[in-house]
Amino acid sequence: MQDALRQSLEDVNLTGDPFSRGLVAALAEHLDVTPRQVAAGPGSAALLLQLLGALASDGAEVVHAWPSFDMYPPLVQAAGGTPVPVPLKDFGHDLDAMAAAVTPRTRLVLLCNPNNPTGTVLGEAELKEFLGRLPSRVLVVVDEAYLDFADRGTAADAVDLFRGDPRVIAVRTFSKSYGLLGLRVGYLVADESVVAALAPTSLFLRVSTPAQAAARAALSAQAVMRRQCAELGRERERVHRALTALGYRVPASAANFHWLPLGEDNARFVAFCADHGVAVREIAGAGVRVTVGTPEANDELIRLAGMFASDTASGAVRAGRRQ
Repeated sequence: MQDALRQSLEDVNLTGDPFSRGLVAALAEHLDVTPRQVAAGPGSAALLLQLLGALASDGAEVVHAWPSFDMYPPLVQAAGGTPVPVPLKDFGHDLDAMAAAVTPRTRLVLLCNPNNPTGTVLGEAELKEFLGRLPSRVLVVVDEAYLDFADRGTAADAVDLFRGDPRVIAVRTFSKSYGLLGLRVGYLVADESVVAALAPTSLFLRVSTPAQAAARAALSAQAVMRRQCAELGRERERVHRALTALGYRVPASAANFHWLPLGEDNARFVAFCADHGVAVREIAGAGVRVTVGTPEANDELIRLAGMFASDTASGAVRAGRRQ
């Protein structure tokens, strides 16, 4: 990817491919769909905003789990829609409650799989069953930003689901498993009518020349990406075992982070880690998301988690920890 980036810099003075047609064609071939079923954009969040603006700008309801990606409510509101959050159940999507939350005003259901920040996954069978319970007019957007970190076959593949149900929209990014966060490249796969609906609000220069070059190179490096995700998965499981051994309640994660529901200790844990040079993040007041990093960074997080557990009031039952 670095070679592709360096080579692309020779052409940054040119217009290049303003509509990302080359990238779209490469994605379509890689995913075995048609170019008219693919849209590329400057990151998956930007595409979500564009999608919401095209389909829910009239105040339509968008049902989503909560806590989930914390940008969902502001993105829906910025697009003119109405967010309808549905609380998680056992750290995962409560599909029964989400189906019950659908009303005549619902236009979209937004699923994050694996869920950010809890790392839980939805399987193919349960998503198919969920789709069968929804009205035909309701579209289901599956945000798969962290899909590559899940063990193969455990999480539903929204592109595969789309092949059998045109209501499904898969949204993906090169920011996570491919490591291109700073370049901002995302894409979605959807029915041709949905992709066409995005055209009026599509930017002329959608994805920069270097970003397109890096993304196309990334697509040809699947083996490298899979190997790196497998390495991260092993570290993820090691950290999970260590945290649970310390007494923390940590749901099994299929992403590149762990979720610590520490209750009243959320902010204190974040501050404690920050005081020792480690950044973790409290989300929605519900818990702390801890990224799985290098082995050295993970060792430091485990060490700090142990220190924090020891500093907690002796013998007291604390939210998020078991005795």
